[in-house]
Amino acid sequence: MALRWTAWNSGTHAKSGAGYGFKVPIQDRDRYFEKKWQTVVLELPASGRYTEVEVNIAKASFWTATCHELISREIGRWLRANGLAPWPIRRPPKVVVEFLGERRFRVNGIAK
Repeated sequence: MALRWTAWNSGTHAKSGAGYGFKVPIQDRDRYFEKKWQTVVLELPASGRYTEVEVNIAKASFWTATCHELISREIGRWLRANGLAPWPIRRPPKVVVEFLGERRFRVNGIAK
């Protein structure tokens, strides 16, 4: 089943990629993530292959009702490199994500 996550930014839109991530819907977080995990691996498409990015989820904020984002400079770099960031106000892009198995997710493209 394809998941849809929304790009997220802390408000800085740094060229370094800092402050970017994906907002994971609570129902996806609760179904596909486990609190015992320290990190998850995201596979981001790059030139016909995938680049692996390890993202910390061992933080209280990921498990709250309001701040359930995967945050990583590498996600920000990927969003910027693919022309997805910065985005127009209140119009962040959405990505299609596949759950591959324990701790592993693959971004398969941009949601239409």
